[in-house]
Amino acid sequence: MSDVPVSPGGLPVLRMEAVRKTFGDAVVLRDVDLEVAPHTVTALIGASGSGKSTLLRCANLLEDVDDGAIWLDGEEITDPRADPDAVRRRIGVVFQAYNLFPHMTVLENITLAPRRVHGVARADAEEHARELLERLGLGGKAGAYPDRLSGGQQQRVAIVRALAVRPRLLLLDEITAALDPELVGEVLNVVRDLKGDGMTMVLATHEMGFAREVADQVCFLDEGVVLEHGTPEQVFGDPRQERTRRFLRRIVEAGRL
Repeated sequence: MSDVPVSPGGLPVLRMEAVRKTFGDAVVLRDVDLEVAPHTVTALIGASGSGKSTLLRCANLLEDVDDGAIWLDGEEITDPRADPDAVRRRIGVVFQAYNLFPHMTVLENITLAPRRVHGVARADAEEHARELLERLGLGGKAGAYPDRLSGGQQQRVAIVRALAVRPRLLLLDEITAALDPELVGEVLNVVRDLKGDGMTMVLATHEMGFAREVADQVCFLDEGVVLEHGTPEQVFGDPRQERTRRFLRRIVEAGRL
């Protein structure tokens, strides 16, 4: 959309170095390294339980890392002195579940964070929200309540809500997983438009064809390790790792690529 921020000094928007995350005895992320350049899309692929969602939650400080470090525009956000709330104000997140407040209208859902967290005046927040809704084909839904919307519409509202705070980075966690097949396309079209507008995004997805089309880099996670990363052409067309080849072979056999 408009007002896409510029990276200072050409730094990666997001950088992870040797990030490790455990839950009890289970190691969920193992020494993950990742760089996300400005105005690019990074697709995280892999089987369920491979660590994709946990990686996104660590990037937004929703989960504390056990080791390693994460930088946002060159600032180490895993430094104990960093303010997690200030970091999260610069990152938009959209999850599988829409998480819209059912007692609020679409407009109220979207403007809540800009007004309460960012201190934006109501009139300005509502003007920006209506502009975003119009761009995403929801111009007539500002006064509707979530239960009056389709799943695809609710997910688009969730994306608008994330964009309303003008994020530096947008994290998308399996945003089509809860949708009926006929609604998937309308949500993926929104992501295509965001890519065209230069939004920096990291998305975890099972939509392999879409990842191949829209991503600038693809990371294949297996048991918490970034086992392979590269361009879509390389990862999907000529994977180096046998584990990647087996995963993609099953995807092809299932008709999903």
